[in-house]
Amino acid sequence: MKKLSTLLFVMLIATAFIYAQESTFNKGDKVLNIGLGLGSTIYVGSYYSTQVPPISASFEVGTHDGIFEKGVIGIGGYVGYSAHKWEYSNDWYYKYSDFIIAARGSFHYPLYDKLDTYTGLLLGVEIVSAKEYGDPYYGYNYNAGGSGLAFSWFAGARYYFSDKFAAMAEIGYGITYLNFGVSLKLGQAQASE
Repeated sequence: MKKLSTLLFVMLIATAFIYAQESTFNKGDKVLNIGLGLGSTIYVGSYYSTQVPPISASFEVGTHDGIFEKGVIGIGGYVGYSAHKWEYSNDWYYKYSDFIIAARGSFHYPLYDKLDTYTGLLLGVEIVSAKEYGDPYYGYNYNAGGSGLAFSWFAGARYYFSDKFAAMAEIGYGITYLNFGVSLKLGQAQASE
């Protein structure tokens, strides 16, 4: 009985703590994320160098609220790009590029004041290309490209320093596995009278 009472007390305190938080992302809010990634999801290993670091932008609109009391559903788009070089010698190398365009859906739930925590799914198209420069073999130059499905789970957080400006971090497959950047709230939900 004592264990049950302790468990109920802890659950009550945790629930009060969670419900005391103000939501930082609401229905009608419009947020732009601009990020710089660490590492690469494709081009790693010897002879590789980064030409354009993994950069991304996403835009999101809050569409449904009141999910599990304070949860909000958001939908939007995502674009990401990076370019790498594989250089064997100064006169023979490859350049690779990776471009993703996708739709994202996310679920936001406030856990701490000024912190927008969320998780979601990304679905879109990834386009990669490779081009050879130099002539290791006379008459042969490699040039290829292709596309495929981009699908990912992601999780992130935005910490708001003001009503419209936040620092953000995300993990999950996209143009990179770890992404840091800034968020700008471009439109805000109007308070109902």
